Amino acid sequence: MPKEERKHIDLALQGGGSHGALTWGVLDRLLEEERLKIDGISGTSAGAMNAVVLADGLHRGGRQGARDALGHFWRGVSDAARFSPIQPTPWDWLTGTGSLDYSPSYLMFESLTQLVAPARLNPLGFNPLRDLVCELVDFERVNACRRAKIYVTATNVRTGRATVFRQPGISVDTVMASACLPFMFPAVEIDGEAYWDGGYSGNPALFPLVDDMDCQDLVVVQVNPLERRRLPDSARDIVNRINEITFNSSLIKELRSIQLLQQLIDAEDLDVERYRSMRLHLIHAEQEVEQLTASSKLNAQWDFVSRLFHQGRGWADMWLEQNFDAIGQHSTFDLNTVFGDGFRPLTRRQGKR
Repeated sequence: MPKEERKHIDLALQGGGSHGALTWGVLDRLLEEERLKIDGISGTSAGAMNAVVLADGLHRGGRQGARDALGHFWRGVSDAARFSPIQPTPWDWLTGTGSLDYSPSYLMFESLTQLVAPARLNPLGFNPLRDLVCELVDFERVNACRRAKIYVTATNVRTGRATVFRQPGISVDTVMASACLPFMFPAVEIDGEAYWDGGYSGNPALFPLVDDMDCQDLVVVQVNPLERRRLPDSARDIVNRINEITFNSSLIKELRSIQLLQQLIDAEDLDVERYRSMRLHLIHAEQEVEQLTASSKLNAQWDFVSRLFHQGRGWADMWLEQNFDAIGQHSTFDLNTVFGDGFRPLTRRQGKR
């Protein structure tokens, strides 16, 4: 298909441990769609890993190369998990949610991370995921990739603000910093600064994509639920819901900013190109992710990961069927339905300034 006939999109990829396999499925379907061109990707944690693996494969072998690289990476994640002491029990399998809530090793690990600092719990800094990323991702290719701009977000421990790494400065350290949960791993040091998981400050960061003047269609791939219908009633559920709210708060704030900008553009009849009006889209299935437990983010068993992959492909397939014609025309994600209580600027009367 001629390049000029393709529709251009940017992607924002959330983090979420093994739930990032949902995003893998979404990416696999979007890469399969010849009518689309992915211009830029902003990713955090598992989203950052998906982004750099995609860029590596895209630079090496085009769309099919990216799909193959993502499949190889997630198979590697699952293979490495076979040697983990944290394994689901038969009771966990019976739940059908990929949960580890009944796993004694998971419960022990969860307790230890709340009581012992990561440097003492893991003094040798053992991290099989880092080894896997080093083995499977060529960061020279990632930084040389011109088919898609890549942005990786980590949280500066000292300032508490988001730091966005971009080509040609993306490395295994920046990716691992983006995925560094402070209760599990010591902070990752880069150029004298310490970094934790990017989810605390940008999950994912949208502003690099908003600043990108080449594309106005931004697709958020969301794997964490914004809402839960059932109130948490146990200590673990309360902690898990607090973590979800914390990791979604940065995304909500950026979406509110985009909503306010759009309202100002509409109210003042401003030039949409000059003021970066964005067309927003969302790939998500609230009911499906609401059924996934927090502990399942550490479950990388192949049966579970491949199930998430197929679910993600299904999300993307449905989204394309329903919304492809809207790309380049208008948003399909209405922020006013999410933020009905948002600030609404007054329109000036004609002739008054």
